[in-house]
Amino acid sequence: MAALSSHGDVLGRRGVIVSQQHLRVSGSLPSFDRARGGRVIQRRMADRVAISSYAKYCYRKLQKAALTGAKKGLQKPSLEEIKHARNAIFSPSMFGSSLEEVMSLQKERYPERELPWVQTRLSEEVLGLNGDQTEGIFRVPGDIDEVNALKLQVDQWKVPTGLEDPHIPASLLKLWYRELEEPLIPHEYYEECITHYDSPEEAVNVVMGLPHINKLVLCYLIRFLQVFAQPANVSITKMDINNLAMVMAPNCLRCQSDDPRVIFENTRKEMSFIRGLVQRLDTSFLEGML
Repeated sequence: MAALSSHGDVLGRRGVIVSQQHLRVSGSLPSFDRARGGRVIQRRMADRVAISSYAKYCYRKLQKAALTGAKKGLQKPSLEEIKHARNAIFSPSMFGSSLEEVMSLQKERYPERELPWVQTRLSEEVLGLNGDQTEGIFRVPGDIDEVNALKLQVDQWKVPTGLEDPHIPASLLKLWYRELEEPLIPHEYYEECITHYDSPEEAVNVVMGLPHINKLVLCYLIRFLQVFAQPANVSITKMDINNLAMVMAPNCLRCQSDDPRVIFENTRKEMSFIRGLVQRLDTSFLEGML
């Protein structure tokens, strides 16, 4: 039996509200509902979802936007992007989530993987497009609209196709690191990193003490950067170890101070910490790991 809402409407079993007056006059659903009712019912958002779930999701997105700024592009969002964003509460994104959430999302598809699929996939795309032979890699941004389109593909677990510019996956890879809910090196380790910024040996010890998934993901990133730091590649990319540390440090460490002087001083130390890891961290244990 259908129930009555507080406004005297008929509330169907699927949650579709129909006016009693309309039923008396026409005896059928309104034309709008006839045309779209099937699609509405099929959507997961038509299921009983508490408003608080939407509120929490929107609050998290607002907090993130306040920290990182709004996404910008030369084009308006495509219909596919809008549809994907509307379903995001039901299909969590690999971007803006914690490492634990990312690993949980991929557990069904890739139960044997020890590293995030999005991290390894994008890293392989950069190398596959000869990013290690591309001048300004990681420094030169990819076209923002193409980056957004690739992000949509990756978030739907699609292997990227048709890419020609390595700056596109490189930019998206940086974005993934930067948008992690908690920085790759968690906040509680930040001061220790800053304290030992000029000691590569101590920097390595800090990494070895990180939570397991953070350690694996960071070591994979450092192993990746070690490829670009090779002299033969640097001569072409013009991205030496100092440049690599400069562009990647903000994606690994986040200073929580609001004091511009502290931020400025720590930026130099963050770069030095990452540079020391690229120079000294032994990442051979990652050989063959996915």
